[in-house]
Amino acid sequence: GGMGGGGTTAQLSLATANRAAVECEYAVRGEIVQRAGELSAALQAGGPEAEALPFAKVVQCNIGNPQSLGQQPVTFFRQVLALCDWPGLADALGEGQRAFPADALARARELQRGIAGGTGAYSHSQGVAVCREAVARAVARRDGHACDPADLFLTDGASQGVHLCMRVMLRGQQDAVLTPIPQYPLYSACLRLYGGSLAPYYLDEGNGWALSVQELQRALEAARAQGQEVRALAVINPGNPTGQVLSEENQREVVKFCQREGLALLADEVYQDNVYAEGKRFCSFKKVVRDLQADDVPTFSFHSISKGFYGECGRRGGYMEMVNVSPEIKQLFYKLSSINLCSNLNGQICTALMMEPPREGDESFPLYAQERDAILASLKRRAKTLTAALRSMEGVTCNEPEGALYVFPQITLPEKACEAARAAGKAPDAFYCMRLLEATGVVVVPGSGFGQKEGTWHFRTTFLPSESDIGDVCPRLTHFHA
Repeated sequence: GGMGGGGTTAQLSLATANRAAVECEYAVRGEIVQRAGELSAALQAGGPEAEALPFAKVVQCNIGNPQSLGQQPVTFFRQVLALCDWPGLADALGEGQRAFPADALARARELQRGIAGGTGAYSHSQGVAVCREAVARAVARRDGHACDPADLFLTDGASQGVHLCMRVMLRGQQDAVLTPIPQYPLYSACLRLYGGSLAPYYLDEGNGWALSVQELQRALEAARAQGQEVRALAVINPGNPTGQVLSEENQREVVKFCQREGLALLADEVYQDNVYAEGKRFCSFKKVVRDLQADDVPTFSFHSISKGFYGECGRRGGYMEMVNVSPEIKQLFYKLSSINLCSNLNGQICTALMMEPPREGDESFPLYAQERDAILASLKRRAKTLTAALRSMEGVTCNEPEGALYVFPQITLPEKACEAARAAGKAPDAFYCMRLLEATGVVVVPGSGFGQKEGTWHFRTTFLPSESDIGDVCPRLTHFHA
């Protein structure tokens, strides 16, 4: 008896683990990716197993992780980060300081003055003031509306902000969030984890993945008919995995819909620097909410250092801005943030640099502009190359991405393939993606991980591999599909 009274039931096993943790799924890092890891290891080890594989290289098209695929970091960001991380660096270089442009040295000094204790000390739970002030100035310039540093939370990537919102909003399964289908699986995972429900609204694939307010209305009524209380609408713009860029007119309709129906708005805007389509430009939901004076729509906006042309995924930096939120709720967010103490300081600094990069006239500007423009032009070319290759394949349709880092082609799978998949206990598109990997070494994510219209099959691929790798991926895909 005594302490051991619980016997075997007290031991942690899948049967006794938290149900939400067991049941939530995140497709971008699933079974296919684990298999890709095994194949990569086999290729590195060499020997007979490697010889037997029909490809010489695994190409990771599954995740928006630019630097892992050879994209180079922005020089200015890394110079300032290096100076902030080792304050003795400039002195140690002595005359060699000239290795650093004057504006990088000046920016590092300004940040060091504002960061008590340097990058190794905890900061304010919303992020260090000097970094939030930089973000606030940049947001005000972007939108033409004031931004208060007190409304900003610097977070470990945009994901942390989404987690925080869901944690605060969801009381139980009766609470739902209108979520785009297809969606980035962070949303479905968070909703499951915090015990809420996903109310799906469908993007219109035949119409460039457009978001229609009629469809939002249908989805809202369907959720309410099931007894759910819809708390918020999530919008990903530019879209992931769908790559569409919303027009300002469309965004106004969306904000008015939230106003009419009493919904909060979650605006996932991490791809705002990735817009490729002619005549399209990014407009923030914060700007639209302020333009319309929609002061009754609580708006949470998310941005990240992981995407754009900087791709600093491994640093985990980003911010959430909350407007039209009561002081009590802001205090609640502050309390939850303080449980984690603060987000990492390098991510905070990098977020400030992303929002306030070198400007015309600064010593670093020519190199910065050259790096930015080269990466964005290359991404646009890769998107075109990949879209064209996918469109040339039989039974494949594909919208050209207007923005973000992904294409989400629809594939037609023969009934035989679907039967084989079901026999193996797999979704047909997951089965297709696993076979694609085994045959070509190309790693993509099945559409079932993002959600799709009943009876359609898709996969998501990034266009992040280098131009030479993309040139290599296209024939591999075409050959496999044939």
